[in-house]
Amino acid sequence: MRKESRQMSAEWALAVLDKAPYITVSMADKEGMPYGLPLSLVRTDEKTFDFHCALEGKKLDILSKKPRVCLSAATKCKPTVGLKDGSFTLEFKSAIAFGIAEIAEDDNEKIAALRAICERFLPKHMDAFDASIARSLGRTAVVRITLTEPPIGKRKQYDSQGEEMKWQRME
Repeated sequence: MRKESRQMSAEWALAVLDKAPYITVSMADKEGMPYGLPLSLVRTDEKTFDFHCALEGKKLDILSKKPRVCLSAATKCKPTVGLKDGSFTLEFKSAIAFGIAEIAEDDNEKIAALRAICERFLPKHMDAFDASIARSLGRTAVVRITLTEPPIGKRKQYDSQGEEMKWQRME
């Protein structure tokens, strides 16, 4: 990281990933062409993220041959003018992580991941979960991403006096 004073802890980075409405999952096809998609992921433990998709498509084709991925997310993005020097800048919180993707084969594993996704994004509609699973499990894929190293967080944020909060300083 170029500006180490903005680096945050792995736990902080996981919190950014947890709060992001979507996470961009990037991969590379067999020719090395980058392919990134904003997806709705859920973290199920300290190293595991899941998403669902159709049983066929470009991302599954790529992941079945080249499972290495990069996750990235940004939250709290706010254009601002620096109080101290009047410079135009952007406050943000971001995270990046690397992992290996695999397609879940076991129905119980798929159901657990789908339940976690629904609990994160539609918690008030869990009464419809079982009926939805009965209708769609057979046509739904679940991809599990296991992190291969701790995620890295980065932020640019100012305190109320206009000082940048560096070196993981919290307000």
